[in-house]
Amino acid sequence: MTQPNMILASASPRRAELLRQIGVRFVVAPANIDESQQLGESPADYVVRMAVKKATAGYSRQASDLPFMGADTAVVCGEQIFGKPSCKDNALYMLDQLSGRTHQVLSAVAMTTGVDTKVRLSTTAVTFRTISQQECLNYWQTQEPLGKAGAYAIQGKAALFVTHLEGSYSGVVGLPLAETEQLLKHFAVPLWQTVSP
Repeated sequence: MTQPNMILASASPRRAELLRQIGVRFVVAPANIDESQQLGESPADYVVRMAVKKATAGYSRQASDLPFMGADTAVVCGEQIFGKPSCKDNALYMLDQLSGRTHQVLSAVAMTTGVDTKVRLSTTAVTFRTISQQECLNYWQTQEPLGKAGAYAIQGKAALFVTHLEGSYSGVVGLPLAETEQLLKHFAVPLWQTVSP
């Protein structure tokens, strides 16, 4: 087995796949943290705080010299943060709110070695066409909205809803790769390596 060069403090299979795509060798050690938004906290501040908290919480619990990466993604419609839907009604509400509108996807990535912590934020504008109630229901029944910020996966069937995107596609998936590369270079984590799936 090849030696990892970093630890991903996330259980997201999408983030892991994006890291493999750019040739990063890593292991996964999810950080379980309180993800509540603080009173008066802006969506951007929230996403940045979550990414940093995941990275630092993961680092503090592991006996490793490897850098830890944390990431967080939120869909923002108006000033309302849409996280992962808690139930069918919650998912259908989110999809209805996103229908026919442009929303923001904020994706933050952070890395830490315990003494050095860096974070980057990506903001992407995504426009949905009008989605009928039946389409929302059909989409829910695919189970794809489960565990996805904003109740949709742009890399899946929800691609049918998107008419325009301005910013980072990978950030909408869950890990903005341009910003991630900046951090990987800062922490001297090699890229372009052969990695096993």
